[in-house]
Order: sequence, then structure tokens, then C-alpha cells
Amino acid sequence: MIFGNLRDLKDFSFLEKGILECFEYAKTHDLINYEKGSHPIDKDRLFVNIVEYETTAAENRFWEAHRQYLDLHLMLRGPEQIDVNFIDNMTQKEFVEKDDFLPLEGEPNSHVILEKDDFLICYPKDGHRTAVAVDQPVTIKKAIFKILIPA
Repeated sequence: MIFGNLRDLKDFSFLEKGILECFEYAKTHDLINYEKGSHPIDKDRLFVNIVEYETTAAENRFWEAHRQYLDLHLMLRGPEQIDVNFIDNMTQKEFVEKDDFLPLEGEPNSHVILEKDDFLICYPKDGHRTAVAVDQPVTIKKAIFKILIPA
């Protein structure tokens, strides 16, 4: 996993081409005004899901990871805590291929707090639990870019 902020993108030039494309897309599109839902960028290879929801207590949320896509969480309006752990430290449940969803059980070994323009990149070995309230529940809006992992 990689945690950063858009103001520091020059420090992340080493990232994969697909991830850099997401940052470029974010710079050239008014994501805060996008409607909730999935928006194609390059067919199934690259798309962005715009989500808006209320954060809550950690025990109300679930753990997940993905095998086919990288997740790039870009906060548009926050804050949101995302708990993280490596999937090898967790109990892995049955993978749901059609949804690219690996349910997990376990405890966080760390967390990040995303505020406006912060991002978190989650790779296949990165379990994450989103929508955790920081101090109190708030309604957040973020872009979740999905980047297809080459076979």
C-alpha cells in the first residue's frame, strides 16, 4: 500500500503507468461534481467509482482485498479512516471472482486517515476496511480508481 497526497505527486513518478493515468485523470476532471456510480475511463482496464457515504464505527464495516484490480482511493471530501493489514496476517474467506472481492477477517495493524486530496493505493496483498469514522460519523465523497492488473 502507498499513502500520499496529490500535492506531492512528483515524488511518485515510479508508480505503474495505470496509476499515473488515474492521477492525470483526477487533475483534468472535476471529480467532486461527478455523480455517484461507475465511470469508464478505458473500458475494463481503468475506471473510477464515485462513492458517497457516512462513516461509522469499525465494527460495522468489513475487510476486503482484490486480485484483479488495484484500488486507488482518492479523497474528495473527508475525513475517513481506512484500516489496513496484509492479507497473509488475516483469515481469507472464499474469493468472489465476478466481484473481484476477497473477504477477510482480522484486526488492523495500522490505519490511514484520508482527507481532501489524500490517496491510498491498495495492492492485492493489502487488506483494507473503509468507511471508518475518524472522530464522529460524517458523509464523505471519494473516487476509487480501479486499475486492471495485467495477467
